[in-house]
Amino acid sequence: MKKIFAPLQMFLLASLLAAPLAHVQAQAAPAPAPDSLFQTIQSLDTQLFDAYNHCDLEKLGALLADDLEFYHDVHGLSRGRQALVEGIKNNICGKVTRELVPGTLEVYPIADYGAVEIGVHRFHHPGHENESVGEAKFIHLWQNKDGVWKVTRVISFDHHALTK
Repeated sequence: MKKIFAPLQMFLLASLLAAPLAHVQAQAAPAPAPDSLFQTIQSLDTQLFDAYNHCDLEKLGALLADDLEFYHDVHGLSRGRQALVEGIKNNICGKVTRELVPGTLEVYPIADYGAVEIGVHRFHHPGHENESVGEAKFIHLWQNKDGVWKVTRVISFDHHALTK
């Protein structure tokens, strides 16, 4: 009887030790957004940067929260929708366009809030094709409040020039 009981004890002990690890591993990888949420955020990203690229500041501002926080690895923190819109008006309009790098967009739901969007984008200088193209990673936190989506937080980092 002891010979049968010892292997059973080892199996139970191994199962008990592995169970918490399986739980931790399951939590480590967040589930991607359902297709409908992914498509919503992808569409919002397109709208946001279409407005950015065409200097449609009214449409751009409508997609940003009043209390927006924009964290940029080179320029630091900018607070508020108006500060960002003014910065784009003064430094971006007609000088820089943005494109999402295909295949880099990730979207994850944030319970009772909205979604987080992660990706890589490139910046071009229209009319100055000889200038290097910039690339950076970004994180956008989108809030869905009463059916209206707005960006509340932006983190833009790892800015670097692409070599030609």
